[in-house]
Amino acid sequence: MTRAVLFDVDFTLIYPGPTFQGEGYQQFCGRHGLEVDPSRFEAAVSAASVMLDETVDYSHDTGLFLDYIEHIIRDMGGTGPGLGPCAEEIYREWAVNHHFSLYEDVAPTFAALSARGLRLGLVSNTHRCLASFQSHFDLDSFISAAISSSEHGYMKPHPSIFRTALRLLGVEAADAMMVGDNLRQDIEGAVGVGMRAVLVSRHASGTQAAIEVASPAGAVPVPVITTLSALPELLSRQQPVESRQ
Repeated sequence: MTRAVLFDVDFTLIYPGPTFQGEGYQQFCGRHGLEVDPSRFEAAVSAASVMLDETVDYSHDTGLFLDYIEHIIRDMGGTGPGLGPCAEEIYREWAVNHHFSLYEDVAPTFAALSARGLRLGLVSNTHRCLASFQSHFDLDSFISAAISSSEHGYMKPHPSIFRTALRLLGVEAADAMMVGDNLRQDIEGAVGVGMRAVLVSRHASGTQAAIEVASPAGAVPVPVITTLSALPELLSRQQPVESRQ
């Protein structure tokens, strides 16, 4: 029986605007005397993302994110003494809510899940203030608990951040579901502590209906959806949810 649903934030609930696209990076870099090619942005992000997914030290480390940003800038052609200060500015601005937009399916889905008595929570690998995030996007009435890796000290997929979120929500892992866009951080991390999970793959075409993810008890099926609007139907296939206490 699902009593609570935890959500990742970045690229699950919100997406960045022009500030964090190729031309936005070009403007950041220009202020620091760096010349970059915005057409190389997508490839640079793809190459740098390996750094975040393959880290074995799950401590929230600002240096890791700065290295990630510097990697993107270098792959776009930016070099020089302004590299570090530019990365620091980009990192600071990532925490600013007005650079982002809420996916259109978020508020209706949250309303539908809350109406069923489900407790909703946020767990995010970010330095963004989640209280201000909730307020900015008018989600306060839906969220029962939220925790960020910068606050907690460990990033997903470390089990402690999931367990802390579950404790804040007052539910056991077996009664909770994690919804996110990152297979390793969101899905494998949640399954590893005994939660169910749903992978969000918004931009995929021909997406599989489900994938198998290893868990301590063996392989478990994880549904794959392209929109959060599919969540209520997924949950309706389960037993009725208890009303919120």
